[in-house]
Amino acid sequence: MKTQPEVSAPRTRRGRRPGQNTTRQAVLDAARRRFAADGFKATTIRAIAEDADVDAALVMQFFRSKDELFGAVMSISPDALSRIANAFGGPVESIGERLVREYLAVWEGDQSDADALRAMLRGAIANEKAKSLLRDFIEARLSENLRQTASDSHDAAVRVALAASMLIGVTVGRQLVQVAVLADEEAEAIVRHVGPALQAILAPTPATGHEDRS
Repeated sequence: MKTQPEVSAPRTRRGRRPGQNTTRQAVLDAARRRFAADGFKATTIRAIAEDADVDAALVMQFFRSKDELFGAVMSISPDALSRIANAFGGPVESIGERLVREYLAVWEGDQSDADALRAMLRGAIANEKAKSLLRDFIEARLSENLRQTASDSHDAAVRVALAASMLIGVTVGRQLVQVAVLADEEAEAIVRHVGPALQAILAPTPATGHEDRS
């Protein structure tokens, strides 16, 4: 009596799961866990796709970039995510003021975006993982633009860290600690005061040599 050959189960084809909404939610859930575990910088689209058991290309169909996926996880709109990057598009001589203005507009503009960002900031104060995630995210926004013109990578990293710290500090003072004068001040007044300091950090004027008069 012949034995029937064993039929192997068909391999599961990775890709789109049944139902677009279900698949999108699976990606969001995987991204939320991965961002929390690894931080913004170390997280990759490929790792998120593997966690969600889908192709990386499918993740990019739902979300055009890691930034946009992070924004969806944190309930931040794509427009808010792009505003800080857009601040680098104008003349370098006024980048400090533009960056502060756009940063304040994101944190103090659309209510849903502002609420999501404030929640992330409160979490960062109490939780080391959340703190790392917020720091990585803001520094990434600055560094990907600054590194294009910086010749010294270490110096650029220091300047990015200083700029990020200043911007986060302004938000903490205005919205969480609510330092009286700072919290009540108009946004444009903050821009006038903080902009020049940020300008000096992000786009310092080259030092000029002094003539030897000896």
